[in-house]
Amino acid sequence: MQSLLPSSALQQLLDARQTPEHPLNRALAADLAWLEQHPDVHPLTLGSNDYPALLADVACCPPLLYVRGKLAALELPQLAIVGSRNPTTGGAAIARDFARCLASGGFAITSGLALGIDGCAHRGALDAGGVTLAVMGTGIDCIYPARHRALAEEIVEAGGALVSEFAPGIRSQASNFPRRNRIISALSLGTMVVEAAVKSGSLITAKYALEQQREVFAVPGSINNPLARGCHSLIRSGAKLVESAEDILSELGGALAYKREQVMESRAPREHWLLSAMGYDPVTLDTLCQRTGQTAGALSAELMDLELEGAVEQRGSYYNRC
Repeated sequence: MQSLLPSSALQQLLDARQTPEHPLNRALAADLAWLEQHPDVHPLTLGSNDYPALLADVACCPPLLYVRGKLAALELPQLAIVGSRNPTTGGAAIARDFARCLASGGFAITSGLALGIDGCAHRGALDAGGVTLAVMGTGIDCIYPARHRALAEEIVEAGGALVSEFAPGIRSQASNFPRRNRIISALSLGTMVVEAAVKSGSLITAKYALEQQREVFAVPGSINNPLARGCHSLIRSGAKLVESAEDILSELGGALAYKREQVMESRAPREHWLLSAMGYDPVTLDTLCQRTGQTAGALSAELMDLELEGAVEQRGSYYNRC
């Protein structure tokens, strides 16, 4: 890509101004100066060859994107994975597993770099040696949350990209994140929601996806899990219920020249007699004693083994199957 300095659209706009002290002029000048000091950040103007085509086709696409990483990653077939910032252990595992399987099959995984499901989706793609993109609600130089700085570096080093419409130096503001969600959905062929409350940013992303004529997928959960209600609401509204990466490929496979078996689950779930007795809803130790006829001591030992294997989690006096 040709450098946007000094012949960029930004520079031309700056030169065309008749009032150098105009606040917009000063802001543009500051951005141009910053970009000169950060050659690893690519500013893409709407209409340039490297501006992502899918994003350019939607209403209200940003006139300028800041991209750090591989520009080629923007044109890969992408699947957005979004969800709760405070997922259950099982929800986090689902996001990682789907991302890992789909990334291994050729999808780039796109999310928002947030805590919870977003971070799990990025991590799953990286674990598969795949590409992942993080669309940020801050300036490209302001990683939020701070604990994901190392993750952001891994994304870039692995051939992915950080993407933002916000100028360098823009810090975290609540209003920025719903706005950035339209970019997450627009870059992607479809959006998958894993664990989301009825009123959440993830459902805003799904709404944008529908408006942009993209596919929306939702992972169902227990009726007792409040984080499943947003997904259930999406399914009632027409989102596609998914239980495996294969379900997504059956819908989007036409966009990929990859075999279905490449995105099948890498391993079958571990079968255990106690998991069958637990079912899929939270259950107490006393209830398990009644169902199995086993003593509390014997069941506690089995449950501890299952917890260590990541098959079960304990929350207060209840046990959940992961």
